[in-house]
Amino acid sequence: MKKLIFLAIIVAFISCNSSSDQKANLSTQETDQLSLWNDREVKTAINQFVANVTDPNSADFVQVKDRIAVFDNDGTLWCEKPLYIPIELEIAYVKSEYPNRPEWEEDKFFSGLAGDNLSVLNDYSTVEIISKIFSAQAGMKEEDYKDFCYKTLSEVQHRKYNRPLKELTFSPMVDLVHYLQANDFKVYIVTGGEITSVRTISEEIYNIPKENVVGSSVLLEYVSDETGSYLVRTAKINSANDKQVKPTNIELHIGRKPIFAAGNSDGDYQMMEYTLSGDGPSMAILVHHDDETREYSYMHGTENAVNDAAEKGWHVVSMKDDFMEIFSK
Repeated sequence: MKKLIFLAIIVAFISCNSSSDQKANLSTQETDQLSLWNDREVKTAINQFVANVTDPNSADFVQVKDRIAVFDNDGTLWCEKPLYIPIELEIAYVKSEYPNRPEWEEDKFFSGLAGDNLSVLNDYSTVEIISKIFSAQAGMKEEDYKDFCYKTLSEVQHRKYNRPLKELTFSPMVDLVHYLQANDFKVYIVTGGEITSVRTISEEIYNIPKENVVGSSVLLEYVSDETGSYLVRTAKINSANDKQVKPTNIELHIGRKPIFAAGNSDGDYQMMEYTLSGDGPSMAILVHHDDETREYSYMHGTENAVNDAAEKGWHVVSMKDDFMEIFSK
């Protein structure tokens, strides 16, 4: 009898402590929700949306399998000025390879980039720039390109902030990614940037698995010879993942329509539009670069998205007013 009473006391003690621990953990989670966001309309809307889709008793409840969130990368998750980081990556490659490529001396694009003459980019369309930079690695082993990308993103310094490129992530947006993941969202990056380069750092800087990255890509060629089996990059564009191509690649690579989308430019217009086109609950946010003191202030390339946001039902995020900080200390 004494043993039974003793066991009952132990069980009660454990249950009490467990309940206290759960409450403490819940309290911590509630306190830490979007802790890098100011208490304004957008933060409230995000919290309410997540609360609704994760509450089994809510009319807006969404099964875990359908909690898909998609984020643009350049300008949404990390800095895109004064140059897109994918362009910085290619410039670094051209500079490193230029001494070994005499044919580039007669090419104003490559010779310009090698000499850090960035004005040369103005002479080419976006498609032409993509074609040129993708062609630079034609014949390169995919594994070698991965090594180059990771090394460059880890070592090359940003032109303004003097920090490695991979550190130029917007900490409130990374905070949002983690918040969604904690609420059983599967988060994907859907970027116009080159897919391999983003995959080399997505797990480290965002906690987003590399298989959850959808991006622009070249066709790869399979090679099997006396040295082994490997993949080689070609100059042929497989996908330029921007604008109307983003929804098609979401269907191709993910197979489920997102219920949450985050973008920052006209290149994300169709992705956000597509996300809100379903019958169930959905949300889209548009990161607006309006903080010239802590980051940059610009509208170029995002005019249509900003102007149409209210009509489309997208929430505009003011980096100046909504973010407590821009980059992690």
